[in-house]
Amino acid sequence: MSDPLSSRLFSVLRPWLDAPAFRLALSGGLDSTVLLHLLAELRRTQALPALTAVHVHHGLQPGADAWAEHCRRLCERLSVPLEVARVRVAPGPSVEAQARAARYAALAKGMQPGEVLLTAQHRDDQAETVLFRLLRGAGVRGLAGMPAQRAFANGTLLRPLLGFTRAELETHARAQALEWVEDPSNADCALARNHLRRVVMPALQAHWPQASTNIARAARHLAEAGGLLDELARADLLAAQGEAPLPWLPVPSLALEPLRSLSPARQRNALRHWLAAFTRLPDSVHWAGWDSLRDAAPDASPRWKLFGAELQRSRDRIWLVADAWLETPLPVRWAVPSMALELPGNGRLEALPSFGDDGLEVRYRKGGERLHVPGRGRRDLKRLLNEQGWPPFLRSRVPLVYRGETLLAVANLAPAGADGPLLRWAPPAGHASLSW
Repeated sequence: MSDPLSSRLFSVLRPWLDAPAFRLALSGGLDSTVLLHLLAELRRTQALPALTAVHVHHGLQPGADAWAEHCRRLCERLSVPLEVARVRVAPGPSVEAQARAARYAALAKGMQPGEVLLTAQHRDDQAETVLFRLLRGAGVRGLAGMPAQRAFANGTLLRPLLGFTRAELETHARAQALEWVEDPSNADCALARNHLRRVVMPALQAHWPQASTNIARAARHLAEAGGLLDELARADLLAAQGEAPLPWLPVPSLALEPLRSLSPARQRNALRHWLAAFTRLPDSVHWAGWDSLRDAAPDASPRWKLFGAELQRSRDRIWLVADAWLETPLPVRWAVPSMALELPGNGRLEALPSFGDDGLEVRYRKGGERLHVPGRGRRDLKRLLNEQGWPPFLRSRVPLVYRGETLLAVANLAPAGADGPLLRWAPPAGHASLSW
């Protein structure tokens, strides 16, 4: 490996050489073109995992078809298999953000267990990211920049070029007579990220030549500080993550009292760590919603709206409820109660024992329902669910089995004196989706 860039790249890749395969996100631009070339060269002398390039075709630019063709020719010349994933970018206030979401969703879809997705962000990209987030008022985690590696889909996302500058990559590309495509939108300085890249960063580097290097170094320091905050969060969450009152309910929850005992800053730190696995984190102003939820009266049912979900409080527990869980499912006939029933969008229902094989229907609460309870007569269902401590969001989702207008049983609600419920319900997952 006479090429110093190849030697440095191989050092970064060494811990991942046992991966089943490498998948390279290939845009056709300078950075990913150089990374592809370096990997193809390394294969000649080193035993690398099988390499595949993936080009995501967004269709947003007139030249999108030409870019895909450029990637095809490049991969053909380097004997690297290419996959082209065509995506539709959803409308939204930020086309760039929607395109990014579509791109990562497409890249995740093709990942097999243990594979490594390689992306070509470099040191200058890292500096721009940190500066961009600083101007938006990001906290420690945001200012840590892009991690060199993180879990992704079924495997790992690895950014092996974060220690390389764009100038080094361009020098290599010109020395090897490589060709690459330029996205014309990158020249639009009305876009904040382009203004940073083309106006602000050159001005900084004119006065401080090591600006990108020093900003990237600061990001590493902040990443270390973020790691310490994560350790503190995990310790603080231990007491709040005890056994949930409804073990069969797959909705993330925490006990409120252990969180209340922490300082406000530690509360926010613990919740950021917990929420990060399920939803986008709220900005600083939005955290007032947590204060309102935490401090509400004991008999209140406060809610804090988040991205794709909301945090609800019921008694002394908080529950992270996905938006989909807030919708009431549709009734469905149960033709053969001796067999389990798949409920549309609401999990699986099984009768123990069978109620007979005719005239049953699964419905959902509208209010005023009454259930016969052995030894207690007909009881108001709302009162029964209150006695069981069921949170409000669950009550509109719990399956009710009727014959005609008679309520026979409530899923996962055991009558007094019974060994268990007559209906066993396995609810769907009730957490928000992880955003990329």
